Amino acid sequence: MSEGGATVSACPRSRGRACRRRRQRPRARCRRTACARSCTCSSTPHANANGLVGTVGGLAFLVTSVLSGFSVGLLGMGWTLAIAIGLTVVALVHLLALRIPEKDPERTGKAAFVDVRGAVAAIRAVPGLFALIIFSTFNNLIGGVYMALMAPYGLELFPVEIWGVVLAVSSTGFIIGGAVVAAKGLGRNPIRTLLLAVALMGVLGAVFTLRDWWWLYAGGIWLYMMLIPVVESAEQTVIQKVVPFEKQGRVFGAATALEVSAAPITSFLIAPIAQFWIIPYLETDVGRQAWGWLLGDGEARGIALVFVFAGIAMVIAAILASTARTPTRSRVRDAGAWGRVESGVIRISPRAGSRCR
Repeated sequence: MSEGGATVSACPRSRGRACRRRRQRPRARCRRTACARSCTCSSTPHANANGLVGTVGGLAFLVTSVLSGFSVGLLGMGWTLAIAIGLTVVALVHLLALRIPEKDPERTGKAAFVDVRGAVAAIRAVPGLFALIIFSTFNNLIGGVYMALMAPYGLELFPVEIWGVVLAVSSTGFIIGGAVVAAKGLGRNPIRTLLLAVALMGVLGAVFTLRDWWWLYAGGIWLYMMLIPVVESAEQTVIQKVVPFEKQGRVFGAATALEVSAAPITSFLIAPIAQFWIIPYLETDVGRQAWGWLLGDGEARGIALVFVFAGIAMVIAAILASTARTPTRSRVRDAGAWGRVESGVIRISPRAGSRCR
């Protein structure tokens, strides 16, 4: 019979147990909507496939970090921008030639080209999903602090060419984190995994600049990047588990629009605040006496202070979110109890029989 866009057939040897086979339609994940919607997961669990996307992103980050660092150092910013724009155009032209074998989703009624109401309705239909998106948006707001100030701090410690190499080496954290998720998954409760990873990211963000030691900063970035695929995979897996397939595109699009727009806002706000107020304050005798016990002496102590407070805010947000109880948490936990996937078939454990419909 049909269940949520998938075909479910009872196992002939179940003998009253909740042993069923669920053949899943190819589902796609959206790493920034379009990319991940093309990553079909017909025979791979969502979390594992999402981890593979993080690994691919890490490989791309590794290559571009090295090339961009040497390009800026040797050719200048103008030629670097020209090369980046040219290669982006080449990639877009290549995407136009790609074809993904996927059935068109069934449309319900006449849908608008930009269906904001449909996206809102799809999110509201799942209790607790809006709270998850808001939490991820706030997390990206804090992440905008690191996006704006990590490079200036790194350039205080390294020449621009070496900084590119440092980013390339640390981007192996992307690859390792994505590979771990691809191999092991996210556990029974992806939301708990997400919150734990966000809390660890906050701790790392607060401590990796407490001293201006290059190895502390580089190692902290490496560990921080290792957790990024975990967080992204967990959020996408939750949406894939609780949102019907035909509505996932709208939910991914709305969530991406909110989350991606958050980081640039914080970046534009924190950069001038740090430059004109926080950094000059930490260079005064009063600032050094007030915060020297925590940050020590060295370069860019003002940026380090911003990182400390940003990391603390991230940890507090994760702790507060972990205390909330929403229907989405229980739905994801129940979905995770269905068991493992073998060759595209999800085998439901006997203990999950009461949860199956």
